[in-house]
Amino acid sequence: MRLTKFEHAALLLEDSGKKLFLDPGSFTSPLTDTGNTAAVVITHEHADHWTPEQLKRVLDLNPGVPIYAPQGVADAAKDFDITVVRAGDTVEAGPFTLRFFGEKHAVIHSSIPVVDNVGVLINDTLYYAGDSFTIPEGVDVDVLAVPAGAPWLKIAESIDYTLAVRPKRSFTTHEMVLARAGKDMSNARIKWATEQGGGEFFALEPGDTLDL
Repeated sequence: MRLTKFEHAALLLEDSGKKLFLDPGSFTSPLTDTGNTAAVVITHEHADHWTPEQLKRVLDLNPGVPIYAPQGVADAAKDFDITVVRAGDTVEAGPFTLRFFGEKHAVIHSSIPVVDNVGVLINDTLYYAGDSFTIPEGVDVDVLAVPAGAPWLKIAESIDYTLAVRPKRSFTTHEMVLARAGKDMSNARIKWATEQGGGEFFALEPGDTLDL
């Protein structure tokens, strides 16, 4: 299985000639080469994690492709056929086994509603919690996508999250709100946290790949 990192929170997984798109939103360049898509996963309803235009780019070449997301996305994306998933669900989509964890987005501020959010474990290898620090209990995480910059986090939380999960490998995501200096600082802190558990950090930039 191969991971490609896109801008911000979007990822592409490829296995056995099939593709899985994760959280292609407004901070991500328009998706291309979307043929042979087995599924799309959207962790929550915020626009930096999905847009109608990005979904249409997938659906135009893959009519009827399943889109897995929590109830909040189904409510927001009424023009699309969303398969609602919740914590504890497991689904098969082509060569991809998707296990879902967690229920809510991290708190941004008391004035902002807390929306539905699910994390996803893909093929028991890559774990991505969306906009949350949900730990997948009972799972030895091989590769962890660690959020680096957002209104809902401070770097201490990302460090503690990485220390708690103890992944074998990690990389940062959710970082388009950071300048280059901020990305470098976040990478250094997450690298340190990953290494405390004996893991290896990969400073992936948009377009970079990692074989899982």
